[in-house]
Amino acid sequence: VQLQASGGGLVQAGGSLSLSCAASGLAFSRYVMTWFRQAPGKEREFVATINWSGEITLYADSVKGRATISRDNPRNTVLLQMNSLKAEDTAVYYCATNLQPYSHPRTGRYEYDYWGQGTQVTVSS
Repeated sequence: VQLQASGGGLVQAGGSLSLSCAASGLAFSRYVMTWFRQAPGKEREFVATINWSGEITLYADSVKGRATISRDNPRNTVLLQMNSLKAEDTAVYYCATNLQPYSHPRTGRYEYDYWGQGTQVTVSS
């Protein structure tokens, strides 16, 4: 299983970014996909998750209303659109999956076994 996150960068506060995670080596359409983030000196935290079909999404309170997670199963890709970015959104963003087919989305980082390498998002205030 390989997860390749991309799309990070430097953006001004109030701006937007679209993160992408390309998956390979798995039957992508069967599995939950989740974004986490980790800021310097902090624990890795849940951001957003989406179930296998895309019908169920969950968001952290800190990004609710500003983030949208979606997936393109034929292209084995999960997206995270972030709007109205704040300085506190600065972190390395990781995509993850747990290879539990057709399961309900989960928000705990210890429930995920496969992680991408991360993409840096820096928001300047």
